[in-house]
Amino acid sequence: MADGADGGPRAGVAGGRAPAQAPERAMWCDERFDFQATFLQCLAKHVPNIYSAEMDPLLEKQEEMVQAAILYPLECYLFGEDPDIFLEKLQQSGTSQLCGKVFKGGETTYSCRDCAVDPTCVLCIDCFQNSIHKNHRYKMHSSTGGGFCDCGDTEAWKAGPLCTKHELGSSNSPKENSECQLNEEIMEHSRRVFPSVIKYIVDMLIWEEEKELPPELTVSEKVDSYYCVLFNDEHHSYDHVIYSLQRALGCELGEAQLHTTAIDKEGRRAVKAGHYASCQEAKEEIKRHSENVSQRPLHVEVLHADVMAHQKFALRLGSWLNKLMSYSSDFRQIFCQICLKEEAGSEKPCFISKLMLWDAKLHKGARKVLHELIFSSFFMEMEYKKLFAVEFVKYYKALQKEYISDDHDRVLSVTALSVQMFTVPTLARHLIEEQNVITTITETLLEVLPEYLDKNDKFNFQGYSQDKLNRVYAVIYDLRYVLVSKPTLWTDRLRERFLEGFVSFLRILTCMQGMEEIKRQIGQHIEVDPDWEAAITIQMQLKNILLMFQEWCACDEELLLRAYRECHKAVMRCSTNGRSREKTVFHLCGHTLESRPYRVSADPVSIHLPLSRTLAGLHVRLSKTGAISRLHEFVSPEEFQVELLVEYPLRCLVLVAQVAAEMWRRNGLSLISQVFYYQDVKCREEMYDKDIIMLQIGASLMDPNQFLLLMLQRYELADAFKKIKPTKDQDLIKQYNILIEEMLQILIYVVGERYVPGISNVTKEDVIMREIIHLLCIEPMAHSAITKSLPENENNETGLENVIDKVATFKKPGVSGHGVYELKDECLKDFNMFFYHYTKTQHSKAEHTQKKRRKQENRDEALPPPPPPDFSPAFSNVVRILNCDVMMHILRTLLQRAVELETHLWTEAMIQMVLHLLSLGLLEEKQQLQKSPEEEVSFDFYHKATRMGSSALNAVNVLMLLEKLKRVPQLEAQKDTVNWILQMFDTVKRLREKSSLTTVAAASASEATKGDESTQDKEKAERKRKAEAARLHRQKIMAQMSALQRNFIETHKLLYENTLEAQGKEDAIMEEESMSSAIDYSRIALGPKRGPSVAEKEILTCILCQEEQEVKLESAAMVLSACVQKSTALTQNRSRIPELPGDTLDPLFMHPELPCGTHTGSCGHVMHAACWQKYFEAMQLNFRQRLHVEQIFDLENGEYLCPLCKSLCNTVIPIVPLQAQKINSEDAEAVAQILSLARWLEIVTVRISGYSVKNTKGEKQNLPAFTNKGMGNSALEFHSILSFGVQSSAKYSSSIKEMLILFATTIYRVGLKVAPNEADSRIPMMTWSTCAFTIQCIENLLETEGKPLFGSLQNRQHSGLKALVQFAAAQRTTSPQVLIQKHLIRLLGVLLPNFKMEDTPSLLEVDMFHILVGVVLSFPSLYWEDAVDLQPSSISSAYNHLYLFHLTTLAHIMQIVISSATESSTACSPDNSEEAQSAQSFCREVCQYTSGCFSQDIPGWFVWDCVKKGIMPYLRCAALFFHYLLGVSPPEELLQDSEEGHFKALCSYLSLPTNLFLLFHEYWDTVNPLLQRWCADPMVLSCLKGKSIAIRYPRKRNHLIELPEDYSCLLNQASQFRCPRSSDDEQKHPVLCLFCGAMLCSQNTCCQELVNGEELGACTFHALQCGAGVCMFLKIRECRVVLIEGKTRGCLYPAPYLDEYGETDPDLKRGNPLHLCRERYWKLHLLWQQHCIIEEIARSQETNQIFFGFNWQLL
Repeated sequence: MADGADGGPRAGVAGGRAPAQAPERAMWCDERFDFQATFLQCLAKHVPNIYSAEMDPLLEKQEEMVQAAILYPLECYLFGEDPDIFLEKLQQSGTSQLCGKVFKGGETTYSCRDCAVDPTCVLCIDCFQNSIHKNHRYKMHSSTGGGFCDCGDTEAWKAGPLCTKHELGSSNSPKENSECQLNEEIMEHSRRVFPSVIKYIVDMLIWEEEKELPPELTVSEKVDSYYCVLFNDEHHSYDHVIYSLQRALGCELGEAQLHTTAIDKEGRRAVKAGHYASCQEAKEEIKRHSENVSQRPLHVEVLHADVMAHQKFALRLGSWLNKLMSYSSDFRQIFCQICLKEEAGSEKPCFISKLMLWDAKLHKGARKVLHELIFSSFFMEMEYKKLFAVEFVKYYKALQKEYISDDHDRVLSVTALSVQMFTVPTLARHLIEEQNVITTITETLLEVLPEYLDKNDKFNFQGYSQDKLNRVYAVIYDLRYVLVSKPTLWTDRLRERFLEGFVSFLRILTCMQGMEEIKRQIGQHIEVDPDWEAAITIQMQLKNILLMFQEWCACDEELLLRAYRECHKAVMRCSTNGRSREKTVFHLCGHTLESRPYRVSADPVSIHLPLSRTLAGLHVRLSKTGAISRLHEFVSPEEFQVELLVEYPLRCLVLVAQVAAEMWRRNGLSLISQVFYYQDVKCREEMYDKDIIMLQIGASLMDPNQFLLLMLQRYELADAFKKIKPTKDQDLIKQYNILIEEMLQILIYVVGERYVPGISNVTKEDVIMREIIHLLCIEPMAHSAITKSLPENENNETGLENVIDKVATFKKPGVSGHGVYELKDECLKDFNMFFYHYTKTQHSKAEHTQKKRRKQENRDEALPPPPPPDFSPAFSNVVRILNCDVMMHILRTLLQRAVELETHLWTEAMIQMVLHLLSLGLLEEKQQLQKSPEEEVSFDFYHKATRMGSSALNAVNVLMLLEKLKRVPQLEAQKDTVNWILQMFDTVKRLREKSSLTTVAAASASEATKGDESTQDKEKAERKRKAEAARLHRQKIMAQMSALQRNFIETHKLLYENTLEAQGKEDAIMEEESMSSAIDYSRIALGPKRGPSVAEKEILTCILCQEEQEVKLESAAMVLSACVQKSTALTQNRSRIPELPGDTLDPLFMHPELPCGTHTGSCGHVMHAACWQKYFEAMQLNFRQRLHVEQIFDLENGEYLCPLCKSLCNTVIPIVPLQAQKINSEDAEAVAQILSLARWLEIVTVRISGYSVKNTKGEKQNLPAFTNKGMGNSALEFHSILSFGVQSSAKYSSSIKEMLILFATTIYRVGLKVAPNEADSRIPMMTWSTCAFTIQCIENLLETEGKPLFGSLQNRQHSGLKALVQFAAAQRTTSPQVLIQKHLIRLLGVLLPNFKMEDTPSLLEVDMFHILVGVVLSFPSLYWEDAVDLQPSSISSAYNHLYLFHLTTLAHIMQIVISSATESSTACSPDNSEEAQSAQSFCREVCQYTSGCFSQDIPGWFVWDCVKKGIMPYLRCAALFFHYLLGVSPPEELLQDSEEGHFKALCSYLSLPTNLFLLFHEYWDTVNPLLQRWCADPMVLSCLKGKSIAIRYPRKRNHLIELPEDYSCLLNQASQFRCPRSSDDEQKHPVLCLFCGAMLCSQNTCCQELVNGEELGACTFHALQCGAGVCMFLKIRECRVVLIEGKTRGCLYPAPYLDEYGETDPDLKRGNPLHLCRERYWKLHLLWQQHCIIEEIARSQETNQIFFGFNWQLL
């Protein structure tokens, strides 16, 4: 948006337009004139002209005209001087203390967990980077847009409210007030200008007439010019709008897309201009077509051109005002005063209220301007913020209703500003006291939900609108904002208003109490699952609000008691229903219960009881504060009616039990989902937990027997504990058993769960610690997993960090996975098996883990409950449940059934719970006895448990039953627990008898102990006996198995003897071989001293048919699955990556910058060629039959997944066996006498000349003319190359040949991106190129990882490379030899200048290792004869390899010397070694040959150092190549990690002198002319003169870009990123290329490229340029890595940034500070360098098929 103070356009204004405007400006300045009328006349005159071309506006020109005609004169009048000078002065006078930056969607915001008053207090990235909070526990989040930076707001921060930038503003504020205030004249002008400007803006924005303007803006000559304007809505998708526009207006797709983008961004757009009738017609057409694709038509209006122009200018004026506001506090105050001023005696709202009330009718662009204006004015002045808040609350109901019926996002509504006001503590108090804001919000909630109330005034959300409810949640959030910070000081007015609001809130809860009642389905399954999500979601939204209301009430004793009374009244009002039934009587154990008949299984029941639960929360807080002693003053005991209070929560728990017993299975999934959320961490605090508390309140206030009878009756278990006839209905018995288990569990919770502040004397920290202990008792957990399992408070905090270190130790993560917390041993004692927040799965898992741990520690497996804390006085009566008659009856009955082995009437879980209750009773009694004298302890659990159940003869007590229980075989696992309980009985007995310590008592105690000991000894003996029996049984089985084996061997004796014999022979042969090899073993790969090839007999197993086969030349082919891909992993210059089409590319020569190579990798899995072909065909057939299923791989391009490891492959490498070759040392010596380098070159030249003559008869001579000086042309000379030894060529089986052709064609197709063509002349070139490039990649990888050159390759790399090199050697036989010779001659042209041709590149323009591989593999083609297929013998090839390698090495040394000459030698001690002297003399020669271009002053030691370092990668690659080509074992030094001796060993292996310059001396006569020709190369001379740059050796090793340690630095970079193609300031999705560091604008239409008619996103396009289609990006705002390959494939990968808990944070959901993990980044680097990105994508897509829907092409 153009800046009002921008001097650019005005430069022209002052020169040409100012005089024309002078009379107008003078007129405005005249005090006698009415400013408003003059201003409007000016606008009426200029605005329609400026904004006349709305269909195709020239924005810059419009802006220039606006500045010249209106804004410049207006500013001159307002400031009284040149606006630029004035505003510059004003800007320098000081900044505001408040930051006030308004966030855009996606922008990163920061909140400090240590200092922020609440989570809505956030900082922008600049303020955060300059604040103290950077070193605190901060959180990062992506803004949804529309927020506001709170830097400078002292109420938002406990510490550090100002960043260093705004501290200056605060220190300057007094100065600003005195010296830099606006003078009175400007203030006066502002008071004249602002009202007119504001009135104009307001009038135009709320203008409803489509054809007319206000009279004062109307010009006399009205033209018939209209626009058909289309407005944005959230119902129609982009495609809907594009379709409608294309059909209605007949426009092109591009134009429709432009319109749609503009509509989405600005909120409206003129799509047609013309007369009224034509625009009206277009409007109807658009509506008609849009109704075809959506339920409602698009919003279209026909506006007069002048109306459109004025509305557009009103927004421009709004942004001008917005800019002006940032300059001065005085401007802001005047603006606010005018906006808030109400017309005297008028009922109409003030300007700002008018705009707010009209907000929902404004289009997107207008809303943005309005909201920015409010932010820059009202919210920057605290006094006016308060007044604005009052206006906001005054119209709150109307605004929210408008928002709920609107369809725009919340961020575009004025109601979203509530968070800026309601979260300011002082402002919130003021609004509660003066505006009664709580009541206003709660009443609004009730008023917007009337259609969801049923006839009983209860909510029922069946058939609800999700969109509407999402908007209603915004109102609930406002309530949360108001309550977010508790008041420290209560005034009477605040107390009254808050209570009023609380009572109003209780009305909402009353509508929720008992809502959506359900009834059990019997007989028939429910047809349609009822909607349940809305009710549960509202419950979730209200959870924290309910807690906050309770906390607010607890701040003040008087308030708490009054709130309790109101809540109690409300509960009673809701509970009076259904009292009409007569009471029934229930007898058990001599106790009677009178209650109204109700059965959960037959009558309606609801899970929603927020009123009852709020009362429970208030009751606990009464207990905690001690105010409960005054409760009788507010609620009389007669009114209290505890049975009624308990009734509904009890019904809810019974419902949960019956669902577990599968009694409600016909009610469908909706009920199961509700029960899940009822107990889930998101809801349980205000649902399940509070129901347990309500039962504890009941147990504390009711007679314990009555309470238990009520429980039995509601659980419908009254009959289960009476003497009744056993039923044979198994389902009914199972049902009863589950219900008994569920009831016992609830009883355990009622008695044992005391970790609630108020129920016992515990703190919140104790509660959280206990939660964490029980979570970690299940298994070690990640920080995020623990956080998810803990409830959040109103500030979204769990309190985890404060206590976690007390109970657990942190274990850091490795390269993958995440860090976990492990429980400290000392906390294990607090484990309670029946912890009430465990799910059934967690319970059994925790029990198993703890028993297993105790077993490992050789301890018994008893897991008794830990001693619970004492109940607070208000709840002390709860324990009476344990020792009342009904409880004893229940426990005794269940134990009796277990002892009497009535297996169908009890379960182990039930008995476990009985034992747990017994343990609780004994622990309680023990604790009481230890604290008080025996006579004061009325809790007599021991006495009741040891008393007989009845007077019958066969009656037994609990103690006897426990003794019998030990002998029940099904309860073996509970034996240790029973023993623990018996010991506890004994302990309690002793404590009871402590007062009368007679000898008799002591004796009896000791006897009891002896008895106990003897029982323990018996048990140990029994266990030992069982273990021994098991051992003997195992022995017996083993003996039987070995006898069977012996029998089998006897039967098949012959077979075994043959096998052993063969094995023996093989061993003998192996021994012989190893002996002989030890004698004449030479580890040299080249020349006459070449060592023997280690040819192993290869027997491989096909992974498909599992059959073994030896690899032989004549056998059927075996293949390795492989993947060929283009790669830029080694490139030295990413801008050089070739973009030539594959058809014209000549791949024979590789540039030394290695711009883009073809890499071949294999997963190492072997198949028969025939098996693979069958497998591939089967996949193709399967694919054809499943056309609708999207595939991960592209079958048409030969892709498939390896059948074993599921790696992505696109071809197979045929496995060609290594031909063992041995050199006869006598012959080698004889040849050595004759075959010098000069002679060899002579022979080669003659042979090539002969061929060229032969091949070019009748053709135009294409080969170079050869000098025949001193050579005869006889046939003898032509055939002399054969005289040094030949042999017949290897004969490959037809299937191997077929596979050779197939693989070579794939390399050609993928490497050049062309259609397959088996006859193409470039196939051999591509074969050699991929061989060389793959070796270079592997060498690079080994060097980067610091691994030895040999022996450290993974098996897949080793077998893949071996097969690739042998294939490259064999591929020559499938191509015409003439073609291979042509390629050889072109390659030799680089080394031997007399072979040079027109297209031969310069010495500095080729990669020498690629040349070496090419010449070595193509050289045997010179042995080809018409009549016979020959190849060189071992000796011939040894010399060929040696001389070719030496020539290439000499050329490479030359490359290094020339490139190092351009370097400046670093200061180092001179070295006069032999190497340095040789280097010096060589340099002199080069200097001479280059006519002094090569500097003679370069020290020899420096040149030698450069050569030695620069040639190492080449030598390492050559060693790998010759090793895999010839099979000669490398020296030991190359198998070790140490660098020592590495160079020497390489030279030895490759037959080089360690002083490499000696090569030149050795061959001087031959090399001298070559050297002269090399030096005379124009490219070499150009480089030496500094005109061009040669690649330096060794080449730099590529790494992923350096990333900052702190992730917030990356976010900072992203925030400063501006899309190069987009002028708007909308937030983009910045992504960072990890290969080159480029920042791109992802997933945005602005940066899409058109390639071959296809739209490509910025990332996909960049990947083609930077990584040959494969690339790795970091999505900065989402903190995820994206791997992409080609246009259709990609996957998400964890970012290498971890928080302090060792976890990644995708989408910054947790928002913890993130730091770079070097190990994980290194893993990403290896993924790239190992060429495994494609493999990773395929694996990821196979496991996460969800991403098939994502269009990777547009990323």
